[in-house]
Amino acid sequence: MLIRKEQLPSGALLGVWEMSESHEELLSQFPERLRSEADRYLEHIRSERRCIEWLATRLMLFQLLGEEKIIHNREDGSPYLEDGGQRISISHTRDVAAMLLHEWAPVGIDVEIRSERVSRIADKFIAPNEYIDPKQKTVHQLLHWSAKESLFKLIGLQGIDFREHLQIAPFTPGDKGVMQATETRSRKAGTYTIYYEVHPRYVLTWTTG
Repeated sequence: MLIRKEQLPSGALLGVWEMSESHEELLSQFPERLRSEADRYLEHIRSERRCIEWLATRLMLFQLLGEEKIIHNREDGSPYLEDGGQRISISHTRDVAAMLLHEWAPVGIDVEIRSERVSRIADKFIAPNEYIDPKQKTVHQLLHWSAKESLFKLIGLQGIDFREHLQIAPFTPGDKGVMQATETRSRKAGTYTIYYEVHPRYVLTWTTG
């Protein structure tokens, strides 16, 4: 179910979907053109979770734009629209999916379920000079991970080391806000503004180039 549709000041369109349906329920809502594409895809997928993620994101795109558009994936897994009409970024975790669209600018979005597990791998993506608030350590670490995922998707390059090439400037997390992130992997290395929200079940980050 689409639980959020928001036109952002940057010109991007944000969508959030709660994946509470079965894949049969999602498929029953598909328009005809998308239904034939779904049937071809589902023939080869045995995982119910993957089916639901695939169907939910396609149905979310249709409900956000009111048009039947086809999503393809490049060799690296990044999505793009068949008609090339807009830039798109997609993320999903457990029962939540998120999408960001823009007419021309590159975009990146990420959603992550809140969990203590992030602390086990934090030293793999957070550099020693990056600030983590000890009073809200887990959510701060998760926001770092999510923000770097969003930036990684926007940059669109392979070989990015989250710890070495992506740096988050110090900030103290609130319910929502912005953070500044610097990337040094691409030729036009620069700083980006990343927006974040902390929800009871998940965190959400996004950025527009």
